[in-house]
Amino acid sequence: MSKALEAEKRSGFKRSDIRVLRESGRVPAVVYGKKADGIPVHVDAKDLLRHVQRGGADIFSLKVKDGSTSQVMIKDVQRVSGRIIHADFLQIDKNTVVRATIAIDYQGEAKGTKEGGIFQVQATELEIEALPDDLPSTLEIDISNLEIGDKLTAADLKLSDKVKLLSSEEEVIASVIVPQVLEEPEAEAAEEPEVAPERVGDEEKSE
Repeated sequence: MSKALEAEKRSGFKRSDIRVLRESGRVPAVVYGKKADGIPVHVDAKDLLRHVQRGGADIFSLKVKDGSTSQVMIKDVQRVSGRIIHADFLQIDKNTVVRATIAIDYQGEAKGTKEGGIFQVQATELEIEALPDDLPSTLEIDISNLEIGDKLTAADLKLSDKVKLLSSEEEVIASVIVPQVLEEPEAEAAEEPEVAPERVGDEEKSE
């Protein structure tokens, strides 16, 4: 489990209050769950970013300064120009199934790329559900046997019996395609030989 994230309850909700928080390196957030009906808090921006970078299955302790601690996962983040400006946390019950969007980890090198093909990724993450302790950190799939023209769908993922795929099994997640060859422009038609313009009035006079 990841390192705990410390939070403080928010008291100001005006735009100016939110701006001051962000300028001081804090991110406004809301905690949702059975025991938390939208509790407004704020957390350190750098600490939050570390949890965001771990992915959707990262479950950690959220310690609020009033003394309460709960297990949460990141439900959503809002960004502006790459900077996180707001976050939503979802309280986790270890006995309740949760939904999560998990990154796909493509492992190996596609065989087809050695023959001139191009490995193309159509999906970088998929939605699954499972009990919190059964959520994988990533969805691993081996691509080494893919040849030119082959494709992988979500159904090709080898998931634990404890994990249910929510995304469509038919969704194409990766393929090896034939590289497009740019057609060379056709050679311009051979120029016709120039014909000297007919000179009017120079015809020889016959006697």
